[in-house]
Amino acid sequence: MEKMRKFLQSWPGRLVLVCTLVPMAFLGVQGTFGTSISPNELIKVGDQSVTVSAYQAELNTARSNLLQTVDASLIDERTLGDEVLQSMISRALLQNQTQFLGMTVSDEAITRLLQQEPAFQSNGQFSNDLFAQYLQHNGLTKDMLFQDFRTQLSLRQLTAGVLGTVIYPENQVKRLLDLQLEAREVWVHRYAWQDFADQVSVSDAEIDSYYQKNQDTLVRPDTVDLAYIELNPQTLKVEAPSAEEIQAQYQSYLSERGISDGRELAQILLSGDDAKARADAIKAKLDAGESFEVLAKQSDDPSGEQGGFIGAFNPAVFGDDAGKVTQALASLGVGDVSAPVQTSFGYQIFKVVKQGDAPSAASLNDELTQRAIEHKRQVAFNDVIVKINDLAANGMGITDIAQQVQLEPKSIKAYPKTNNSTALPQPAVIAAAFDEFAVEDQSVSANITLNDKTVWVQPSNYQAAKPLSLQEASAQIKALLTKQKASELALSAAKSAATEVAAKQGAGLMTPKANFGIVTRHSTSLSPKERASLFLHKSEGNDVWAVATDDGASVIVGAPVASQSSSQLNPAERLSAARMIRDNVGQDQLMDYVQYLRDTNEVIINESALNAQPH
Repeated sequence: MEKMRKFLQSWPGRLVLVCTLVPMAFLGVQGTFGTSISPNELIKVGDQSVTVSAYQAELNTARSNLLQTVDASLIDERTLGDEVLQSMISRALLQNQTQFLGMTVSDEAITRLLQQEPAFQSNGQFSNDLFAQYLQHNGLTKDMLFQDFRTQLSLRQLTAGVLGTVIYPENQVKRLLDLQLEAREVWVHRYAWQDFADQVSVSDAEIDSYYQKNQDTLVRPDTVDLAYIELNPQTLKVEAPSAEEIQAQYQSYLSERGISDGRELAQILLSGDDAKARADAIKAKLDAGESFEVLAKQSDDPSGEQGGFIGAFNPAVFGDDAGKVTQALASLGVGDVSAPVQTSFGYQIFKVVKQGDAPSAASLNDELTQRAIEHKRQVAFNDVIVKINDLAANGMGITDIAQQVQLEPKSIKAYPKTNNSTALPQPAVIAAAFDEFAVEDQSVSANITLNDKTVWVQPSNYQAAKPLSLQEASAQIKALLTKQKASELALSAAKSAATEVAAKQGAGLMTPKANFGIVTRHSTSLSPKERASLFLHKSEGNDVWAVATDDGASVIVGAPVASQSSSQLNPAERLSAARMIRDNVGQDQLMDYVQYLRDTNEVIINESALNAQPH
């Protein structure tokens, strides 16, 4: 249905009665309390339900989309699953509301839309054959397709109605645009709290007081003792590649770039029991200067009648012998003849008739050698992964596996489930370390692929989360209070520095090292709190101020604010920006409406089915 959804999005609201939607969208909500849910349903809202299989399909799609941009180890499966669940609940609520409000699209309207779709037209006319092929290819019936369209268009009607109520005055749009266009040159001096830490002290009484007030938040998370091994492909040593392996990379290089070898060949093919002897005799005559074309008439291939010409060189023709033939031709120029090569066809002698325009293997030798090494290393890497996975599946522990594959076993004591800042903080590793079955069996995980390496983990000594005692929390509290006090000293020093140079409009602080150039509300070179203070101070001259930050404090000197008015934008830029602002406001309003539906409808979730899903 993805194709259909894409071309549905291209229809500019034809036959959709948006003008009737604004009052309808806020007419009211139907209560759905007292409904039940079946085992194969995951979500139920009124008459709308989401099946377990639909949830799994949506989750798989979301995961696949994420994997296109992020490493698998960074995906938190529980968070992803919850986001998909909440999205599907919102959709079910909106679908239920469309039914209550009587929003529907007739078969006639859908038929007219389909007839206008280019994908189903042939010679400018709607094609029943193309339409039937689409249904068959996607395993759909006409009724199923129409129902899906009806649901999608009804949802679009409702959401368009909600979004269409957005009223954001032109003067407010202009004000927001003007704010976004402000900029100024700044100089920043930062005071790190660590530089003031040795000036503060934290008493036992302060630690005790903080503990008594915040005892509920001072909790030691679930932990395990984690044994692990890691494998980096770059650490694997491989032998130097052979000439055949380098030639294979040469062919791969040409293929990847769509470059044809371009060489044209002639051959003399000898077959039968005496093929080798005959080939050696002919090669001796060729070395003595006799004509290749004349001797080609002795070939056992019909090409001999045309001087042995067989056209462009295609390694695929030679199957498993391709590397051998390629190697035999590697150093030959136009007119050169190869030694006899034994192939599945017999013994072949080749002559290069025409040289190709592709770069020679010799000219790419360094790159091809490196490619061949990396290929061998990747093959070896994959072999080790398979071996370790097999050993783990057979119940072997990390220490014994490490010995088998000559890797160093490593460990992390009290590896935490939350607030993990260890050497392995990735969500995928945490999920494997605290897998219910792995914790119970103390088994070794399957391989976990990280950015630069692959790891295997084995948990033991599971400790459930529990409140920290005063003694256990003391070090944590002391570090927190030390940072608080040191940050206060940093801010005090920053304020003093700002006051000292304020009358001189920042003179003495405007050094090249402190200059951050022209910055805006979106400049990433400033911290969030520095950015937030950027335009709170505006005068005709330079402004100087101090601001508390997460790392301590900063003194900022800001040159006069340069403000480009939104009226200076061309009409297209202004219209685009205004639409973006209104769309954002509309999305907020739609989220509020969905929350309203959540508060006034019963949403049933099949918890047992949800808990059965893999995480």
